[in-house]
Amino acid sequence: MTPVDAHDHPSTPGMPGTDAGLFVAAPRVEHREPAIGIGSPTPRLSWVTTAPSGCSVAGYEMQVEQGGVITTTAVTSDQSVLVPWPGTPLRSRERAEVRVRALPAEGPPSPWSPPTVVEAGLLDPLDWVGMGAQPPWEDGALDDRRPPILRRSFAVRGAVERARLYVTAHGVYEMELNGRRVGEDVLNPGWTVYPERLRYQTYDITELLAPGENVVGAWLGDGWWRGRYGFDGGTANIYGSDIALMAQLEIDFVDGTRTVVATDDRWRCARSPVLRSSLYTGETFDERELQDGWSAPGFDDTGWEPVRVALFAKGTLVAPDGPPVRCTEELAPVAIGRTATGSILVDLGQNHSGRLRIRARTGVTSELVVRHAELLQDGELYVRTLRGATSVDRYLGSGGAIDWEPRFTIHGFRYAEITGYEGDLEQLSIVSRVYHSDLRRTGWLETSDASLNRLHENVRWSLRSNFVDIPTDCPQRDERLGWTGDIQVFAPTASYLYDVSGFLSSWLTDLAIEQRRHGTVPWYVPVIPGGAFWDPSRPGAAWGDAAALTPWTLWERYGDQDVLAAQYASARAWVDQVERLVGPSRLWNSGIQLGDWLDPNAPQDDPSAALTDRYLVATAFFARSARRVADTARQLGDAPAHAHYDQLADEVGQAFRTEWGTGAGGLTNETQTAYALAIAFDLLVDPSERQRAGEALATLVIDNGYRIGAGFAGVNLVADALTATGHVDVAFSLLLEDSTPSWLSMVNKGATTIWERWDSLMDDGTVNPGDMTSFNHYALGSVADWMHRTIGGIQPTSPGYRTVRIAPSIGGGLTWSRARHDSPYGTIRCEWALDGSTVSTTVEIPVGVRAVLRLPGSSAETALEAGEFTFRSEV
Repeated sequence: MTPVDAHDHPSTPGMPGTDAGLFVAAPRVEHREPAIGIGSPTPRLSWVTTAPSGCSVAGYEMQVEQGGVITTTAVTSDQSVLVPWPGTPLRSRERAEVRVRALPAEGPPSPWSPPTVVEAGLLDPLDWVGMGAQPPWEDGALDDRRPPILRRSFAVRGAVERARLYVTAHGVYEMELNGRRVGEDVLNPGWTVYPERLRYQTYDITELLAPGENVVGAWLGDGWWRGRYGFDGGTANIYGSDIALMAQLEIDFVDGTRTVVATDDRWRCARSPVLRSSLYTGETFDERELQDGWSAPGFDDTGWEPVRVALFAKGTLVAPDGPPVRCTEELAPVAIGRTATGSILVDLGQNHSGRLRIRARTGVTSELVVRHAELLQDGELYVRTLRGATSVDRYLGSGGAIDWEPRFTIHGFRYAEITGYEGDLEQLSIVSRVYHSDLRRTGWLETSDASLNRLHENVRWSLRSNFVDIPTDCPQRDERLGWTGDIQVFAPTASYLYDVSGFLSSWLTDLAIEQRRHGTVPWYVPVIPGGAFWDPSRPGAAWGDAAALTPWTLWERYGDQDVLAAQYASARAWVDQVERLVGPSRLWNSGIQLGDWLDPNAPQDDPSAALTDRYLVATAFFARSARRVADTARQLGDAPAHAHYDQLADEVGQAFRTEWGTGAGGLTNETQTAYALAIAFDLLVDPSERQRAGEALATLVIDNGYRIGAGFAGVNLVADALTATGHVDVAFSLLLEDSTPSWLSMVNKGATTIWERWDSLMDDGTVNPGDMTSFNHYALGSVADWMHRTIGGIQPTSPGYRTVRIAPSIGGGLTWSRARHDSPYGTIRCEWALDGSTVSTTVEIPVGVRAVLRLPGSSAETALEAGEFTFRSEV
């Protein structure tokens, strides 16, 4: 890694560095790529514009072609994010082409952008003409149920203009057409609150059809629908005891006719070669049971059974808001060898979510067994931390060759042990295919410190491992749930690194549904059985506050006011409930609270027993959420609600100061998290008290040897609170400390992801004996948001990065940094390099964004508009 070049420019702004011409990229549609099967008749559009030096964009024109009719609509501003649909509302299946051009303040318009094709999905439940299909047989033992494969033969006569496959399932599915895989998605239709929201997917299958006989086939698996899932042995049949497919294949011919092949009693089924599949325990595949050509024409299915019709609640069907789970990368082993017992030990070099693909021409016995784990102890897989998720895949065959990857399971692991292969290792091909929601990456940060770069990569890998259709806590053990508190603290970091707008807005929709169903915001969403302690009707601070705080984060980072509007009732209901619970005192000092969960000082068997008073945490979050609901009400134009929640936030803040404040900026509960909450949540209104609180926080950090003293409730706030009160040097020392507990202590112990506990791996190299010990949790990695804004210097100051503050801070011995964020308006970049006392800073601002620049070591601010600029200054 080398620093950016130090350009030889004076300390005054340089000229923009591009003369590429005025250009508009193809528009994006909502939060979907590609825009096929959109669930809205009026999807919003966004686009990115580049412009030459000195060019000012005054507006845009949007052109929509629908049904051969072209309409053009003007946008009289440089707003280019989530612009309202300019055409007539789309009907089910309707396609439109959209293009945009920029109108400069002077001169001719830009060329039209490349077109984007928009296609609506099935927008009305009545568009679904078929029923579901499920196997007719009775399943065996609860944990030994063999899933089916289904097929249907049909004829294609005539020239095909286009063909679509709309499909969903009770369970999980994969489709085939004429012996070829349809799409690259896995674990569809994903996990939602199935009784009220069941996603369907849309596939373009035009190129897969052939004249004459065609065959559509489906694999089914248990998934979240009926698979055993959750704590303490898990619960089976959470949503139902049968799995079923609902598919609708529509072929539009050139002559204007349409053929529909939907699931009905004409489909046939057989038992799958997948003998059993589980997201936790793994998958068993019997190659001897695979019927060659079963999803291709010419196959004899007379031995198959007719399906039984299944009922689907068609009114619950919705199109996806975000991307599906896909393989995004393949990891080759960094080490592979045989153990003393003859098994093969594989090190992929990276903890991740995925599964192995194994290929060999010979040497495979009749049973191949693959076990998975996050780490080794004494040269053996360490599986205690998996708890009930045994994570074992089995391949049964006739021996010899193999080309296999499991289909309906996923594991969190770095290491794998393979038994049943007796051939030469040189003839064995192994890769791990990394699976997670296929989010578009939007954020990068690199520095001159290799350990810090590894930490940042660990944060990113924990996000990738856990953003598997919903934001889970861990990918490896018998949990993998959508914990509300974890994503509440991590959403700012996630939204810099990846485009999580559609992904999280979908999950928030389910949060609001579960909140209504259970009377409060549950600990995790979707809700499944979890024992008495995790009663979903029991409210808890920091976790329930996801209802008010996470929508605001999405508004800040993406400028999507529709998310605020959609979640407004949920956010208000949460704050109103807490207001009723606390009464006139405004202190939330009752009930079960997790507090500063996993404070490093908490006992191993009681992670909620933190140094910080759990009711201080609860009251602070109550104040924060009340203020955010007030802000939301103001943004949505609800003046009475704005006034009410603003006053409520003031009252809670006063109660906080009365209960825990000393009147001089101190707190009776002197902990890092307590002071960080008081400062970051603006609970100390007097500037002098706020400053003294910052000094007290800095002293606590220094006296603790710059080691972190916060758990989930404060970990994302300590560095910000220090920075906001003039102690950025202490924040740098906190970040760069490498003794336990600290972020870099994980790195020094070989971590490739963020851990659940600061000491998941103890200093003596043994695993923390706590039952709740994971090596792949993202919550403690939420400090990366501070890294992006402070080291990288990119700080949004209005929604969607419409305005930004570029203000990198230099400290911790760093000599350079490169930060880049692909905002909704385009790329924002800040690079700095220190040479002695001279710093060279390069900034890139996209069209539509206005920036204020503060160079390191300076208090002066410079206004910037679109372009690339280079500065030199003294520090």
